[in-house]
Amino acid sequence: MTATADPALPSAAGAAVGRGIGIGLMYGLWRPRVLGAWRIPSAGPVILAGNHSHNIDGPMLIGTSPRPLHFLVKKEAFTGPLDPFLRSIGQLKVDRESADRTAITHALGVLKRGGMLGIFPEGTRGEGDFASLRSGLAYFAVRSGAPIVPVAVLGTGEQRRADGRARALPKLRSRIDVVFGDAFRAGDGSGRRTRAALDEATVLIQKRLGEHLGSARRLTGRHNET
Repeated sequence: MTATADPALPSAAGAAVGRGIGIGLMYGLWRPRVLGAWRIPSAGPVILAGNHSHNIDGPMLIGTSPRPLHFLVKKEAFTGPLDPFLRSIGQLKVDRESADRTAITHALGVLKRGGMLGIFPEGTRGEGDFASLRSGLAYFAVRSGAPIVPVAVLGTGEQRRADGRARALPKLRSRIDVVFGDAFRAGDGSGRRTRAALDEATVLIQKRLGEHLGSARRLTGRHNET
């Protein structure tokens, strides 16, 4: 018997289309330099955990990831024509102010079918330095057993205009570095989700993501950038 796709889950085919759109836009508007993409497993469930300092970080990762990506996107982005568009390209709407059970179920479903889930573990745009992590990433990693691949997006958050004001978008055709790190697992394989287990996983995740960000800055020479 052939397994059928769950129509409630974000579309895998849509995510592939979204990746194609992302490739065209990101490489057309900027000059991404992608390092370490080979570190992403070619098949099976993967959680991509990125720093977040600019609105284009998500689209940049969708367009530079070697595999289609389903990102957890704040519900506020699903407005007007962006709502059907984001849904059609397989992105997941999440309410960051509550335990969004629908988003949790869909995210775990993506991983269960062997897909790639994208998360900004800081929860919102900030300094992009992984200094403050929410527990959602640890929950998904421990519950699913999927490996986490850290990624640093550098060059989107610190660009300024000649008058010193922050740019709404990075300067067109500027270089943006996307650095993927080594995959790691945050759980012990048992799937246990006790508070102690999640706290332990969160500490490990923060340590590994912070180490990767430091390594990515040294590798690219972007010591003071996000």
